[in-house]
Amino acid sequence: MKIYVTDLEGIEHELEAVEGWRVMEIIRDYGLPIKAECGGACSCATCHVYVEEEWLDKIPAMKDEEEEMLDSAFDVQENSRLSCQIILDESLDGLRVTLAKGPN
Repeated sequence: MKIYVTDLEGIEHELEAVEGWRVMEIIRDYGLPIKAECGGACSCATCHVYVEEEWLDKIPAMKDEEEEMLDSAFDVQENSRLSCQIILDESLDGLRVTLAKGPN
């Protein structure tokens, strides 16, 4: 199972993914620049990513707490999600996301 993550320089990384893991955990464990300060508790917005359009209908719907946290993120777009709230399963094999720029 794989996910594809585009970093802040526009370079795409093919990452081996593990079913049941959060997208944020995969990105963090590969050492890509994602802060994920709260460790996946949906209490910050430092794991903000943009989900590619063709995947938006395949990932679980956003819950209220995620939507509230995204209100504090930078450059929120229609395809913004918190990567800690996307849990991988076989239906998400090949998922493509782009890291969002956070505060410096």
